[in-house]
Amino acid sequence: MQTRSDTTDSGSTGAAASRGALLVVFLTVFIDLLGFGIVLPVMPRQAEPYLQALGLSDAATGAAIGVLFSVFSLMQFLFSPIWGRLSDRVGRRPLLLLSLAGSVVFYAVYGWAVTVPTDPLPSREMATVALGLILLSRIGAGIAGASVGTAAAVIADCTTPENRARGMALIGIAFGGGFTLGPLIAYFGLALFKQQPWGVGAIASALSLIALLIAIFVFKETRPAGGVPPRQHSGLSRTAAVLRMPTVGVLVLVYFLSIVAFANFEATLARLTSSAFRMTDNDNFLVFAFIGLMLLIAGGAYRPLAKRFPENRMLSAGVTLMLVGLGLLGGVAWWVFRDPAAGGTAGLRAVFYVAAAVAVAGFACVNPSVSALISKRADPARQGEVLGVNQSFASLGRIIGPFVGSFLFGLHPSHALPFAAAVVVLIAVSLLLPRIAGAGATR
Repeated sequence: MQTRSDTTDSGSTGAAASRGALLVVFLTVFIDLLGFGIVLPVMPRQAEPYLQALGLSDAATGAAIGVLFSVFSLMQFLFSPIWGRLSDRVGRRPLLLLSLAGSVVFYAVYGWAVTVPTDPLPSREMATVALGLILLSRIGAGIAGASVGTAAAVIADCTTPENRARGMALIGIAFGGGFTLGPLIAYFGLALFKQQPWGVGAIASALSLIALLIAIFVFKETRPAGGVPPRQHSGLSRTAAVLRMPTVGVLVLVYFLSIVAFANFEATLARLTSSAFRMTDNDNFLVFAFIGLMLLIAGGAYRPLAKRFPENRMLSAGVTLMLVGLGLLGGVAWWVFRDPAAGGTAGLRAVFYVAAAVAVAGFACVNPSVSALISKRADPARQGEVLGVNQSFASLGRIIGPFVGSFLFGLHPSHALPFAAAVVVLIAVSLLLPRIAGAGATR
């Protein structure tokens, strides 16, 4: 017979294991976004000399840089469901450890790639080698970063349905923290390494190694192996089966469209600040840090709010805030187009920062709300697979959104079209929300 003391000890051990698991999940997502944020501001500038050495035109150079950006999200789109299904079968721990180990290796590959000297321009052969290694690093980092769905599944393993949304908010906080500190670490890290180009890769790889060591010693398995028996269906048919689950398909569509709208904003932000406010690269480091800080603050505020309001109401509020914020940003772009002198005024800059903060706060509500709602409607034995499919479509949104936003940005001199398109998309999302409100949970 189990004594009260035994029960207490078992409960304490379980709680400690859950806290350790949530810590590792936070670190995994945080490091993933940190590495992304470290590389994001400098990769175009570091890749450009190698592309010039190949004799590419400006248009071809831009397209090649676009490929280096999008291949990261493409790999996440392809591999998120695979990682999720594997985690349902073999456990979460092996997959998360493999993810962090992959980040260690492939960020180091990026650092190695950019050691090819660029002054004077390298030979075509050396430039090809450097670009091949950069592409390899982006592919590998994208595959390693496809574990966000698995991280969400760990949270589902460790939380009750009532606390699921608060748990999922940890991912949003990790996103915000990584996105905040990544550009700042890149800025100060390059100074630390005396502007050596390999410094950003070295920093990202070292931070991934620290997270990997913490995971090895702290993370305990949250799901035993063998949770899902092997199936003979193809990956596409199983993804389709997930999308046919009651309300899950609608939620995945809502998240996908929300990501498309938000990625419009992310991809055009640096160009908007340059055209409207004449901001420099260093100014943009701080703007990106501000965006990440708002994600961090809004993610922290979401957790107590999730105690008071159901996920579907938080989701509706998030979509509304995104719609208002992105609409205001379009208004800022249009105002500067009509009156270029307004870009130099403190008042319009204040409107820009407020609008950006509102849009980011909305996204910080959408992200955990959708994950929690999907998790509560999914079979407990298939959490990794279902949440992996959701993250896969989120990655697809991060491919389509930047492409559409970048294309629309140059179509009109006001540069307001990406934000107008985002508003239209979010109106479509708001029309889908009533189909979610009345649905029940599986667990």
